[in-house]
Amino acid sequence: QVQLVESGGGLVQPGGSLTLSCVVSGSIRSIGGMGWYRQAPGKQRELVAVISSGGSTNYADSVKGRFTISRDNAKNTVSLQMNSLKPEDTAVYYCNVWSMAKGSSRYTNYWGQGTQVTVSS
Repeated sequence: QVQLVESGGGLVQPGGSLTLSCVVSGSIRSIGGMGWYRQAPGKQRELVAVISSGGSTNYADSVKGRFTISRDNAKNTVSLQMNSLKPEDTAVYYCNVWSMAKGSSRYTNYWGQGTQVTVSS
Protein backbone atom coordinates (compact mmCIF):
# COMPACT_ATOMS: atom_id res chain seq x y z
CA GLN A 1 0.00 0.00 0.00
CA VAL A 2 1.09 3.58 -0.65
CA GLN A 3 0.51 6.52 1.66
CA LEU A 4 0.68 10.23 0.90
CA VAL A 5 1.21 12.69 3.74
CA GLU A 6 0.86 16.40 3.04
CA SER A 7 2.07 19.29 5.14
CA GLY A 8 2.58 23.03 4.95
CA GLY A 9 -0.91 24.45 4.66
CA GLY A 10 -2.17 27.29 6.80
CA LEU A 11 -3.34 30.88 6.94
CA VAL A 12 -1.37 33.54 5.08
CA GLN A 13 -1.96 37.16 4.15
CA PRO A 14 -2.39 38.21 0.51
CA GLY A 15 1.01 38.54 -1.11
CA GLY A 16 2.53 36.01 1.24
CA SER A 17 4.13 32.64 0.59
CA LEU A 18 3.64 29.03 1.61
CA THR A 19 5.33 25.78 0.71
CA LEU A 20 3.38 22.53 0.56
CA SER A 21 5.11 19.16 0.77
CA CYS A 22 3.91 15.64 0.12
CA VAL A 23 5.85 12.56 1.16
CA VAL A 24 5.07 9.25 -0.50
CA SER A 25 5.76 6.12 1.51
CA GLY A 26 4.99 2.42 1.45
CA SER A 27 5.77 -0.45 -0.83
CA ILE A 28 7.03 1.60 -3.77
CA ARG A 29 8.76 0.28 -6.84
CA SER A 30 8.54 3.44 -8.91
CA ILE A 31 6.88 6.85 -8.90
CA GLY A 32 5.68 8.44 -12.09
CA GLY A 33 3.92 11.77 -12.41
CA MET A 34 3.28 13.84 -9.29
CA GLY A 35 1.09 16.86 -8.86
CA TRP A 36 -1.04 19.21 -6.85
CA TYR A 37 -4.75 19.88 -7.26
CA ARG A 38 -7.05 22.16 -5.31
CA GLN A 39 -10.72 22.45 -4.52
CA ALA A 40 -12.37 25.62 -3.32
CA PRO A 41 -15.79 25.56 -1.61
CA GLY A 42 -18.55 25.01 -4.13
CA LYS A 43 -16.11 24.39 -6.97
CA GLN A 44 -14.73 21.36 -8.75
CA ARG A 45 -11.26 20.07 -8.03
CA GLU A 46 -8.77 21.58 -10.46
CA LEU A 47 -5.20 20.98 -11.51
CA VAL A 48 -2.65 23.36 -10.04
CA ALA A 49 0.67 21.91 -11.20
CA VAL A 50 2.13 18.59 -12.28
CA ILE A 51 5.66 17.29 -12.74
CA SER A 52 6.69 14.22 -14.69
CA SER A 53 9.23 11.64 -13.64
CA GLY A 54 11.67 13.39 -15.96
CA GLY A 55 11.05 16.81 -14.42
CA SER A 56 8.78 18.37 -17.03
CA THR A 57 6.23 20.69 -15.46
CA ASN A 58 2.81 22.06 -16.31
CA TYR A 59 0.86 24.76 -14.48
CA ALA A 60 -2.64 26.13 -14.43
CA ASP A 61 -2.72 29.55 -16.08
CA SER A 62 -3.92 31.09 -12.83
CA VAL A 63 -0.71 30.16 -10.98
CA LYS A 64 1.94 30.50 -13.67
CA GLY A 65 4.78 32.72 -12.52
CA ARG A 66 3.70 32.48 -8.87
CA PHE A 67 3.86 28.75 -8.03
CA THR A 68 6.74 26.33 -8.54
CA ILE A 69 6.44 22.55 -8.35
CA SER A 70 9.48 20.39 -7.65
CA ARG A 71 10.27 16.81 -6.71
CA ASP A 72 12.99 14.98 -4.84
CA ASN A 73 13.12 11.47 -6.21
CA ALA A 74 15.53 10.29 -3.52
CA LYS A 75 13.04 11.29 -0.81
CA ASN A 76 9.83 10.46 -2.75
CA THR A 77 8.65 14.00 -2.16
CA VAL A 78 6.83 16.59 -4.22
CA SER A 79 6.66 20.23 -3.15
CA LEU A 80 4.73 23.31 -4.21
CA GLN A 81 6.25 26.71 -3.53
CA MET A 82 3.47 29.29 -3.60
CA ASN A 83 4.35 32.98 -3.82
CA SER A 84 2.29 36.14 -4.23
CA LEU A 85 -0.74 34.34 -2.85
CA LYS A 86 -4.19 35.75 -3.58
CA PRO A 87 -7.51 35.24 -1.78
CA GLU A 88 -8.69 33.23 -4.79
CA ASP A 89 -5.95 30.69 -4.05
CA THR A 90 -7.88 29.68 -0.93
CA ALA A 91 -8.73 26.00 -1.21
CA VAL A 92 -7.95 22.52 0.02
CA TYR A 93 -4.81 21.40 -1.78
CA TYR A 94 -4.39 17.72 -2.65
CA CYS A 95 -1.26 15.82 -3.56
CA ASN A 96 -1.65 13.33 -6.41
CA VAL A 97 0.82 10.63 -7.39
CA TRP A 98 1.09 7.79 -9.87
CA SER A 99 2.98 5.00 -8.13
CA MET A 100 3.95 1.45 -9.00
CA ALA A 101 4.00 -0.89 -6.02
CA LYS A 102 6.64 -3.54 -5.50
CA GLY A 103 5.64 -6.71 -7.29
CA SER A 104 3.37 -4.79 -9.66
CA SER A 105 3.81 -3.79 -13.29
CA ARG A 106 1.27 -1.00 -13.46
CA TYR A 107 0.89 2.47 -12.03
CA THR A 108 -1.95 3.30 -9.65
CA ASN A 109 -3.21 6.79 -8.85
CA TYR A 110 -3.21 7.97 -5.24
CA TRP A 111 -4.53 11.08 -3.49
CA GLY A 112 -3.43 12.71 -0.27
CA GLN A 113 -5.89 13.72 2.44
CA GLY A 114 -5.67 17.41 1.57
CA THR A 115 -4.30 20.44 3.35
CA GLN A 116 -6.14 23.73 3.79
CA VAL A 117 -4.64 26.93 2.41
CA THR A 118 -6.40 30.15 3.38
CA VAL A 119 -5.31 33.51 1.99
CA SER A 120 -6.90 36.32 3.94
CA SER A 121 -6.07 39.55 5.69
